Amino acid sequence: LALVRIRKSYAGHARKVAYGLWGMGQMMLEKTIIVCDEDCDVQNPAEVLWRVGNNVAPQRDVFFVWGPMDALDHTAEYVRFGSKMGIDATRKLPNEGQTQPWPPDIVMDEEVRRRVDQLWDRLGIRLP
Repeated sequence: LALVRIRKSYAGHARKVAYGLWGMGQMMLEKTIIVCDEDCDVQNPAEVLWRVGNNVAPQRDVFFVWGPMDALDHTAEYVRFGSKMGIDATRKLPNEGQTQPWPPDIVMDEEVRRRVDQLWDRLGIRLP
């Protein structure tokens, strides 16, 4: 699973990046590539999942290709050859089929975050 972030410049940019990565050396063996916007912390799996959950319309944004697979990958449809999945988790542009206005991210300010943290403590809830 490769998590990638880009500074999106045009419609289809995320797909182009995924296809390009599949064409680079050992990246050809990568089964799944998720492409996010540049402000996503791809080192934080929870944030990437949040972007996927909020920015992906499955029929529009999930795409499949065929290509080389690792010889040890038991899920490959054929020996060393099978399907791969790309996910465009970027904000969509109007010419990518997005007909509604794209909302801004909802972000808690530090004061709200502090008050919520205090509430968790008061309720005896411990988060990892």
